[in-house]
Amino acid sequence: MLVPSPKWLDTGSNAWQLAAATFVGLQSIPGLVVLYGGIVKKKWALNSSFMALYAFAAVMIVWVLLAYNMAFGTSLFPNLNFIGRPQPALDAAFLSQQGTVPGIAAGMPPMAFPMATLMFFQFVFAAITVIILAGSLLGRMSFKAWVIFVPLWMVFDYTVGAFSLWGGGWLSQWGAQDFSGGYVIHLAAGVSGFVAASIIGPRLQVDRDSFEPNSLLLALVGAGILWLGWNGFNGGDPYFANVDAGLAVINTNLTTCTALLVWVLLDTLFNGKPSVVGAINGMIAGLVGITPGAGFVDGTGALIIGVVAGAIPWAFMNKVQSTKLFQRVDDTLGVLSTHGVAGLTGGLMVGIVANPAVLEYVGTDKDAPGVSVTGVMYGSAGWQQLIHQAGAAGFIIVFNAVMTFVILRVIGLFVKLRMDDATLAVGDDAVHGETAYNFEGG
Repeated sequence: MLVPSPKWLDTGSNAWQLAAATFVGLQSIPGLVVLYGGIVKKKWALNSSFMALYAFAAVMIVWVLLAYNMAFGTSLFPNLNFIGRPQPALDAAFLSQQGTVPGIAAGMPPMAFPMATLMFFQFVFAAITVIILAGSLLGRMSFKAWVIFVPLWMVFDYTVGAFSLWGGGWLSQWGAQDFSGGYVIHLAAGVSGFVAASIIGPRLQVDRDSFEPNSLLLALVGAGILWLGWNGFNGGDPYFANVDAGLAVINTNLTTCTALLVWVLLDTLFNGKPSVVGAINGMIAGLVGITPGAGFVDGTGALIIGVVAGAIPWAFMNKVQSTKLFQRVDDTLGVLSTHGVAGLTGGLMVGIVANPAVLEYVGTDKDAPGVSVTGVMYGSAGWQQLIHQAGAAGFIIVFNAVMTFVILRVIGLFVKLRMDDATLAVGDDAVHGETAYNFEGG
């Protein structure tokens, strides 16, 4: 029996949204799997990659069972409006109906693809968040503890930020903006990773003193996948293959190129040599920095964000995280700098350089009006937007710090959070009975 396609389905929009989601998924597997595997010490290559691979799979299960509706469904507490109702999203009728996010449906045109597409698109965003967080914990977290931590953090932490800013929750109603995850993903991962690193404890001192990448070429491959995958990250977030999607993609690449060059320049000026690892960090900082405002700024704004996103996270990593105070916490890959500080910087820059002439949606007589954001550069209304951006950042920082602390303390009552020193001395072979490289059977 042939059933006609529903009138609301636009095959082009559905195809772009599925493609964009796949690009974002590639950022995690193989992107961060390969990047982590190459940038860590040889004895941790397999464990680091496997942490990312496991997280991707585990998030999908909790996503369809309850987390999706907690992040994008109907509000559980309408008076508080910070979390959705936990319930499965597996029913055929639900998955095949027209995509919608109840809390924001009135402010945007109707979606032209099914709920199944929307769910997968938002899943890959959720998965990469906890994988980014893992970058702070590489080289010592118990894999058993990680297995438990990932689904708990996803359910009790990620969903609150996602609903509050993207699901029509209180922060979005207040006026805070996060185009594609500078706060929901990167600031949350940076803060949570730093807090988790402080609770779990550091790597062995010998690993902290000498943690050279086992394959920078492999790390560059992962970095390249991460970069181009970001076209789906920011280009897919208008939920339409529209003008704003194209603008978000060009802004993403413009900011990233600028931030990378700024980071390399600063490395050369202050450290004497251009660093490949530094270039990767600059690339990431640029990608993260443009994410909160990719669809709200013009080319000039993207260039400005690129300079700021290259300079401020560089200064934080090289001048702040290197101090004795911050060195007490072993943030393995400097996630607090490249994701947390870069996400915060980019989110605040929305209140400064967002151009109201850039429309996220172009309205018609039947659809929602165009949605725009004004920064301080374009009018006094930008001051209020800047306040909203700062307030939202404060909430994300405090909530993630507290919730991550609580989750890990509870897990720590049942399993050890950190591997024992004997296991840490060996690495992959002690944890998994396997190693990343086997040259001539050795």
